[in-house]
Amino acid sequence: MPLLGWPLQTVSIVLLVGVTVGTLSVWSRVPGRGVLRLAQRAALVVGCQLAAVLLVAVAANNYGYFYGSWGDLFGTSMAEPVVVSAGWPQGHLSRGLVVPAVTVARPTSWSPTSAASVRGKVESVRIPGVRSGLTADALVYLPPEYFQPAYAHHQFPAIEMLTGYPGVTASLVSRLHVPEVYLAELQHHRAIPMVIVMLRPTVAPPRDTECTDVPAGPQALTYLAQDVPSAIDALLRVRPIGWGAMGESTGGYCAVKLAMLHSDVFRAAVSMSGYYHTLEDPTTGNLWGGSSVLRQLNSPEWLLEHQPPPPVSVLTSVGLAEGSAAVSDNHWFVSLVRPPMTATTIAVPGGGHNYANWSQILPKGFDWLSARLRP
Repeated sequence: MPLLGWPLQTVSIVLLVGVTVGTLSVWSRVPGRGVLRLAQRAALVVGCQLAAVLLVAVAANNYGYFYGSWGDLFGTSMAEPVVVSAGWPQGHLSRGLVVPAVTVARPTSWSPTSAASVRGKVESVRIPGVRSGLTADALVYLPPEYFQPAYAHHQFPAIEMLTGYPGVTASLVSRLHVPEVYLAELQHHRAIPMVIVMLRPTVAPPRDTECTDVPAGPQALTYLAQDVPSAIDALLRVRPIGWGAMGESTGGYCAVKLAMLHSDVFRAAVSMSGYYHTLEDPTTGNLWGGSSVLRQLNSPEWLLEHQPPPPVSVLTSVGLAEGSAAVSDNHWFVSLVRPPMTATTIAVPGGGHNYANWSQILPKGFDWLSARLRP
């Protein structure tokens, strides 16, 4: 049974109702006396509480897409690279290139092939990293123009779209509705045709690597900044440089870091409720091998205070209901930006650290990136 979806939630509801009804029906008939009877009743109460907690956890996971599978939950989801002898289906190859160790793209149910030239397509692909040794699944949105004869030889700008931590890539389609929102902006001529590569920054689950090249550990920054763009460039008609990055929460931090540390590939970044300093908590552990220098080099704020700014543009957003610390962090980061780097910020009145807030920023982010990723 999958971790996400109504089947497990229905089972959890039935379990809670069954345990509660069972407890009420046997409460007065519990055998034994004194301590023994008290212990049995306590066990019944604990069983009801556990069933209630399970239901809340399943419902919360369905809402927030924190874990996409049982493997994600228990840290066993990382699959080994799959080598194939062919690239993506006919019509996707940009220059007749075949990249080893990248699986064939699989169409999703988002749109039928017959509607590709009108709605575009979302396809699923697994991308092993030849430099980092990491592997991650991604969803790739191809705009309608990608399938139109007039654009047969066109190289499209590309965006790397990142979830928060731990994140589920599918949430970008089913909860944030990235393809629909972008398509609406495209149809209203506020956005330009772009390829959107959707994935999560948790490329070494369950650890939160914060898009960092961990000493003697996962090379997450190398994977996201080099492996993914080079693999997509080889497989699709996208530009090898001049990419955009966009993300929510941890994905927002990663998007800004990708642009600042790899401005040779990324030209602009959008951070939705992101942060701009390095974190250390139980989900991350020590990401820098005890090196304060390495920790500082992964902090966008420290880089702006002590290093020449890169020639990139960033758009930051923060919900004013996210708390004073988040608002102050956003304000401080933007205040540090100086030429040739540029920054724009959006404050959302009443916005929280949630999909409702990010849904308001998403179309503005696509329009903003389009203006900066034009040829």
